[in-house]
Amino acid sequence: VQLQASGGGLVQPGGSLRLSCAASGLILDYYSIGWFRQAPGKEREGVSSINSVDGSTYYADSVKGRFTISRDNAKNTFYLQMNSLKPEDTAVYYCVAEAGYMWSASRWYDAAEYDYWGQGTLVTVSS
Repeated sequence: VQLQASGGGLVQPGGSLRLSCAASGLILDYYSIGWFRQAPGKEREGVSSINSVDGSTYYADSVKGRFTISRDNAKNTFYLQMNSLKPEDTAVYYCVAEAGYMWSASRWYDAAEYDYWGQGTLVTVSS
């Protein structure tokens, strides 16, 4: 199983970026997927997730209304659209996946819920 994250970069405050995560070695339809991030000197935090069973989405309070998670099962790829970016969004972003039957929606934000992690892509929000 491999998750390949891409799309990070340098963007000005208020700008947008779209992160992508291409999955291989698994059928994405059967996996709950999400994004985590880790800023310098801070703990890793859950950003967003999609429930494989019913498509419910979850967001950290800090990104609600600005970020949108989506998936394209036909392409085995999922995305994180990030709008109205702020300097505090600067972090390495990781895509994650877990088999749907093993994943708990109530703990979507817990890194321990996910067995599969991408390599991370750096997002820097700065003027």
